[in-house]
Amino acid sequence: MASEPLISAPLVELRDRTIYRIGDSEPAVWLIDDLELGGILVNAPIYSDSLLEALRAISKPAYLFLPSRHGAQDLDAWRAAGLETLTFEAEAPAIRAAGGEIDIAFNRKQRLSRTIDFLPMAGVTDGTCALRLKNLPGVVFFGPALAPGADGWPTLIQNPEDHSFEARLFGALGVKDLKFAYAFCDRFDPATTQFGPDADQHIQARIEAVFDE
Repeated sequence: MASEPLISAPLVELRDRTIYRIGDSEPAVWLIDDLELGGILVNAPIYSDSLLEALRAISKPAYLFLPSRHGAQDLDAWRAAGLETLTFEAEAPAIRAAGGEIDIAFNRKQRLSRTIDFLPMAGVTDGTCALRLKNLPGVVFFGPALAPGADGWPTLIQNPEDHSFEARLFGALGVKDLKFAYAFCDRFDPATTQFGPDADQHIQARIEAVFDE
């Protein structure tokens, strides 16, 4: 019998938000405990009543953000538990075609709140999209758009299954101007993956190196 996904100790504690990891799956699943909005899941864990109760012991689960179709599973169960599913509008058709329902298919101009917005970074899939916590020190959840390199810092790594690596290169250009202290993506090894602080400096330097190759 499979064990229940564990919720990590806090990885990042900010003034109004705390970030946790759920289980050890890939894509990695993250929980943002936001004082204003409640709990925001990034990618969907396998649903269970016990996991829902564990989440509710930390926060009131409210949203399930899908950076790409790769993080979609058990959406009906999570929606029945009261979470609204959201993804970038370009990614919603693929998720729906696979049997998942999206409550909010947002566009480039929409935000989740005054301090939470989205960064479309197509290329891995049509509608791959990052989520950004804008309040300084800043956090970005890149989904599959970036992945840990040899030194553990997220960077731009070409994948044979990419929808368009050219689009990934174009999307990565926008990262070079962002300010954020912490960064998470769909791959995470607690022993080797780097996520902050000063993540923007490390990631921007590694993306620049990709363009210099």
